[in-house]
Amino acid sequence: MHSGKFGKMNNQLELNAKEIIAGLGSLNQSFSGKKILLTGAAGFLGCHFVHYFLKVNESEILSEPCHIYAWDNYLRGTPDWMDELEHRSDINIQKRDIITDTDYPTVDYIIHAASIASPTFYRKYPIETINANVVGLQNLLEYSKNDSVVSFLYFSTSEIYGDPDPANIPTKEDYRGFVSCTGPRACYDESKRLGETLCVNYWQVHDVPVKMVRPFNNYGPGLKITDKRVIPDFFIDVINDKDINILSDGKSTRTFCFITDAIDGYLRVLLSDYNGEPFNIGASQPEIDMIDLAKKIIKISGKNLKVNFQKSSDTDYLTDNPQRRCPSIEKAKIKLDYKPKISLEEGLKRTFAYYIEHPKAEKL
Repeated sequence: MHSGKFGKMNNQLELNAKEIIAGLGSLNQSFSGKKILLTGAAGFLGCHFVHYFLKVNESEILSEPCHIYAWDNYLRGTPDWMDELEHRSDINIQKRDIITDTDYPTVDYIIHAASIASPTFYRKYPIETINANVVGLQNLLEYSKNDSVVSFLYFSTSEIYGDPDPANIPTKEDYRGFVSCTGPRACYDESKRLGETLCVNYWQVHDVPVKMVRPFNNYGPGLKITDKRVIPDFFIDVINDKDINILSDGKSTRTFCFITDAIDGYLRVLLSDYNGEPFNIGASQPEIDMIDLAKKIIKISGKNLKVNFQKSSDTDYLTDNPQRRCPSIEKAKIKLDYKPKISLEEGLKRTFAYYIEHPKAEKL
C-alpha cells in the first residue's frame, strides 16, 4: 500500500478528506480493492473525491487499497495540487476527453463529475458543456452496460428546477421544474435534464446501475477564487480590501452546502441501491439572501468594508437566474442517513482561511 503523505497539499483539503472518512464510517469499506473512474478530476468536486480516495488509502482502513483513474480535459487549466500526485501508485492521472476517448479501464465505480458548473464559464463554453453532459455521459453509460460496473454516479444539478414558484420551496425531487430551453443558461440546465433522462433509460433498458445527484450550491476550500460564483466572488473583494459589489438587488436567496457534507452525500448515493433515482444533496438551511451573505463574509473577514450595488455590463447576467434555491433533503435523510453537519458560519470561516492561502487562482 502507498503510505506517503500529501506532501505540499493544502492541509484543509486533507482535513476535509479525514472528515468525510469519519462521517462515512463502515461505508468506506465498500471501496476496498476497487477501481474508480473519476471524470472531471481537476474540478472542485474532483479535487475532493481524489483527496478522499487517496486519504482512505493512506489511513489503511481498507483491507486492500483502491485505485483511481483521474480524467480531465483541463479546459479550465491544471490545478497545482495535481502536480503533487504524479508519484503515487494508487492514482492514474490522464488528460482525456470523454467526448472522443472511449478506451476505458475496467472499473467498479464511475463518478461522472466532468462538466462546467459556473454560469460564467458554461456560457463561455456552451457546446462543450452540452457535450460533456450528454455525449460524454452516453459514452460512459454505454461502457457501463459491462457487468464489471457496480455503481455509476451522475452529477445533475439543482438548476434543472429552474426558478421554482414559492409553493415548491423547499424543492422536492418530484418537482418538474420551470426552465427555459433557449435562455443563456439553457446549455447547462437542459443538458443536465437530458442527462437524467439518459440515466433513467439506461437503467430501465440496460440495467446500468446509475444514480443521480442534484447538488445545491457547494462551496469550500478547493473552489477556485476565480470561479465566478457568488462566494468566491465576494471573498475576492474582501481579500483585496474592497467593498463587496453585488450585481443585483441582492434579494435572491440560496442555501449553501459545505463541500465535506456534499461529498459525504454523493458517496452515500453512489453506494446505495437506488438506481435510476435522483437525490437532492445540499443544506436545507439557512436560506440566506445575497445582502446578508455579503455582510456575513465581511464580518468573518474582520475588515471594515461595505456592500455596494452595481449593474453588470453583461446584459444576460441575471436572465433566468432563480430567485430562490432551497432543497428538501428529506429523501436523502430517510433513505441514506444523510446529515449535513457544517454550519454556514463555520464553512465560510474555513473557506476564508483557504483563500487567504490561495489569493490567486491555481495555474491555468
